[in-house]
Amino acid sequence: MMFKKLSILIFLIGLPLAANAKISEKNQRETLEMRQEVLAQLYQNNPEAEDLIANSEGYAVFNNGGVNLILLSAGSGKGIAHDNKSGQDTFMRMATGGVGIGLGIKDYRTVMIFHKRAMFDQFVDKGWDLSGQADAAAKIDDNGGEANATDSVVSGITVYNMTKKGLALQATIQGTKYWKWD
Repeated sequence: MMFKKLSILIFLIGLPLAANAKISEKNQRETLEMRQEVLAQLYQNNPEAEDLIANSEGYAVFNNGGVNLILLSAGSGKGIAHDNKSGQDTFMRMATGGVGIGLGIKDYRTVMIFHKRAMFDQFVDKGWDLSGQADAAAKIDDNGGEANATDSVVSGITVYNMTKKGLALQATIQGTKYWKWD
């Protein structure tokens, strides 16, 4: 068990160092398009989110792919953080690893809304998050459904998760690293 925890820690620390490639114009365009699609879906499913975002310090939108194999989970993705005060966008990457019980694979989207300036700045500059997650999802194309609850350990943040495709049943403690994509 200690070896598994050490492996996850090495993965989370090493991935940002290995992924220092500069962002291409194609990746920027794809990320901006993904943000628009995800926000449209979020507003359709959760109309209150539009006011939360409009009145927030900033928000971040990520696409994530994740795998959970019995006791370990891992995933990665890309996204964008938007500062509502300055209008500045920051392109970002993410990697996640965790321990818990579960089995599955899924492609999902995450929207984080920052209600406190310090929390937004800390996210963009430092990017760490630790969360507990319980998740049941079964979705292929527009068929299926999901039920998930995410609680960020950091206060002042509202998080929405939406499954695009996948099949998963899991309860995990996740460590996630977010970092700027130069």
